[in-house]
Amino acid sequence: MALTAVDRALLHRCLNHQVGAWNDFVDRYLGLFYHVVHHTAHLRSVPLTPEDVEDVVAEILLRMVANDYAVFRTFRGQSSLATYLTVIARRICVHELAKRASGQELAQANHRRHRTEDTPPKAQVGLEGLEEIQRILRRLPTRERQVVRLFYLEGRSYEEISTELGIPVNSIGPVLSRARRALRRDLKSPRPTPAPPTQKQAKPPAGA
Repeated sequence: MALTAVDRALLHRCLNHQVGAWNDFVDRYLGLFYHVVHHTAHLRSVPLTPEDVEDVVAEILLRMVANDYAVFRTFRGQSSLATYLTVIARRICVHELAKRASGQELAQANHRRHRTEDTPPKAQVGLEGLEEIQRILRRLPTRERQVVRLFYLEGRSYEEISTELGIPVNSIGPVLSRARRALRRDLKSPRPTPAPPTQKQAKPPAGA
């Protein structure tokens, strides 16, 4: 199935950082990402908690905006966008499930005082993703806000963040995980619409 006009326009809007494009993308494909995560975990017999699912979906979303929408820029339009995103999402999901299945995270937790974590790739985000992250940053405590800003907005590595802030390398991953969950919840929840101002009712004159 070829790329539809709707998806072609959506990609164009995202790549040009048009206001609302990222939210429209999330609305259109969020359900697909959840399906990919659940289906892939089921096929691999990997049990996931609701929090695990949220983390994996949040990771998929962040990969979409990383490096100025690099995932979108490499799409050649030779299939439907849904098919392409399914492949990308499954690849990310398999990687995350493999980490859990191999016990990598548990091993790191048990030996984190005796080993140095691998430095993860530096992160860069597109304009709309940056705006979403900036909005989340305002809700985080000061130290967590510094970690997220350095990693996602300035592209620092774990080691660089650890050196600059004077915190253990192994504390950075959990901070970023909490931030991803916050980003995920914020994208899923509609923004509140301010209530119209109420007019005060004039009091009747005395003796009326």
